[in-house]
Formats: sequence, C-alpha cells, structure tokens
Amino acid sequence: MRRLAGLAILGGVDLVLDAVRRWRRDGTPCALARVVHTGGSAPLPAGAAMAVAATGDVVGGVSGGCVDGTVFELCRQVLDDGRPALARFDGSDGSPLSEGPTCGGTSEVFVQPVDAAGHTLLGRLDELLRGREPVVLATALTGDRAGTHLLVGADGAEGSLGDDDLDRRIARLAAGHLGRAGAITIDLDGRASPDEDGHHDGPDREGDPVARVLLHSFASPTLLVFGASAFGEALSRVGAMLGYRVVVCDARPALNGPERFPDAHEVVTRWPHDHLASVPVDETTAICVLTHDHKFDIPLLSAALRGRAGFVGAMGSRRVHAERLELLRAEGLTESELARLRSPIGLDLGARTAEETALSIAAELVAHRRGGSGAPLSGLDVAIHR
Repeated sequence: MRRLAGLAILGGVDLVLDAVRRWRRDGTPCALARVVHTGGSAPLPAGAAMAVAATGDVVGGVSGGCVDGTVFELCRQVLDDGRPALARFDGSDGSPLSEGPTCGGTSEVFVQPVDAAGHTLLGRLDELLRGREPVVLATALTGDRAGTHLLVGADGAEGSLGDDDLDRRIARLAAGHLGRAGAITIDLDGRASPDEDGHHDGPDREGDPVARVLLHSFASPTLLVFGASAFGEALSRVGAMLGYRVVVCDARPALNGPERFPDAHEVVTRWPHDHLASVPVDETTAICVLTHDHKFDIPLLSAALRGRAGFVGAMGSRRVHAERLELLRAEGLTESELARLRSPIGLDLGARTAEETALSIAAELVAHRRGGSGAPLSGLDVAIHR
C-alpha cells in the first residue's frame, strides 16, 4: 500500500518528514522551517512546513511562494551556523528578513537544523502518523533550548524541552489538543511577545528560558467512500491528498480489490450499512455514497443521517434523489434528518469525468469543513483566508 498524503491539510508535512528521514539516512544535513503564527491574509496556516537539504534540495513551502526564497536562504544560514532562527515576515521595513507576503498578511517562521535527537523524535512522529494516531509535537521557539521537542500522544510523552516542570506543563496543554489538527503558539510569559516594531528577542540568547512553544497537533479526519467505481477510485486519491484517512467499502468483492484503491488506508468488502455500524463516527467524519443503488443506499443513508457524521452526501441524478427521499421517509426519517443529506453531491463545476466529479465532491468537502460558500472568489467581497 502506498504512503498516504495524510497531512496535506497541514502543508504537506508528511512529504517533508519523508524528505527529512531520507536525507538523514543518507547523511545529508537538513533544516526544517515551519510557520508558527500568522495574521491577516497569510497564504498558509500555522503548521505549514518546508525542509531544505545541504545539497539545496527543497520540499514543501511556508507561503504561496512570496517568502519561500527568503526562508530558503534562512535555512542555509541555519545549516551553516547550527543555530535556530525565528523570523517575522510582514514587509514593514526593507531588511531581507522582514519581507512580507504579497497578500498583505504576516507570518512567523521558525527554522531549525535537524540534529540526531530531533531526527529520532521526528522519526517517531512519522511512525505515529503512519498509524493514524493523534499526536502533538511541542517545539521550543525561544531560549537556549529552542528547537527541542516534546512529543505527546495518547500513551504519554517522549523527548524534552529541557526542564521537567516545563515538560509536565506542556504535556498537559498538549493533551487537550490531541485529535485536533492544527498548530498554535503558546506564550508562557510576555518576554517573547512582539515588541512595538513587531520584532522578537530571538530564539537563541544564552541562558534565556523557553518563553514560546509551538503546539503542532496532527489528526486525520475520516472519509468513508461507499462504492467501488471509477468515481470511488478518483475520490480516494483526492481525499488522501486532502489529508483524510480514506476507507473504501463495497459489498461486491469482484469490484473491490485493494490494488484498485492504492491511496486508501483501508478497503473493506462488506454491506455498507453493516460496516458503518462497526466503525466510530463523529463530527469530523465525511460519508460519500457513490453507488446510487437503492438496495445499498437506503439502509446506509438511514443509518448515516441518524448518526453523528458531519458530512453525508450521495451521488445520483435529481430524479434518483427524489426517489431516495421518498424511500427514506418510508424508513421513518424526519425532515430535519433528510435536510442533512447533500445530494446530488458536489459543487457545480460542470464535471463530466470521474476525476472532475471527484474534484467537485472534494470542493464541497473543503467548503463544508472550512465554511466556504463555493462561489467564485472573483465575485465575492469577503476575506479569502478567514
């Protein structure tokens, strides 16, 4: 089974971790850059990552491209002197490190060399992510322990930020973020907050205590794709790219070979409603029903619409949708339960092919998850990055 693009929703961190592991295995020094704080219309959120090898190879990015070149040079500098750096990009003055996103937002980026200890802990993070376990990577951003990590999972903490009391405090804070994908910066005191000019004291003053910590939380929502078809193949690929843990389920073994869905985390041959009843479902779960066959769809949708899934959508024409609603009403579903059904599934892109249809479904998933309208940005007078 192929390695999933399971963290693309947080800036391609999985690809960055793969690159770091490969470079360290080959003995190539590398630096890791991550966005730790944003403001305004910053193009990528906190947690977005980029890695640079001593050879000049680059993976990932921390902006839409507007400051990546400067961060690349900062990574080279960090590789040369071995000292972490915390930089703010807002375009407020003419210095290279204050270059800002062209969209007008602000972004803080932390860059660190990946030493042996860091590589070991990042490798452990990669193992947990492969197992789809929720985990938080806490990183000291300031003080003489800048760049150290504490990895917090359901079974406890590994690593250290250099102080037992601090480790316990951060572990408690991190435990509250398990299962919530995202990244935030914690200010432990006021000393490392931006001054009036927007600058920081820096992460590497000898003897300084840790004052700011990045809590980078990893968790993959689940996408349940019911229907082993060309549409299911395409949606499983796109869903994995968006960071979902993709499960494909179909009752027909002849259509449901695992080799057909290499991007899926799991391929299940079972009646859809039986499988749904056997798996945990919560508000982060998305259910996409692509069979448009009533014998499969009605029992499945009856259960899904009465459950906790945050998104329930079904493929089919408007005629099929109308028939479906009547059959679901006959099963006793209420109008409020039926109103949860997104059918026909997908946004209006004029899609014709399986890949285009998967894109329209994925677009609706993103709009639902992020609160977007699905309308062209060119016709809206709203903030692009909410």
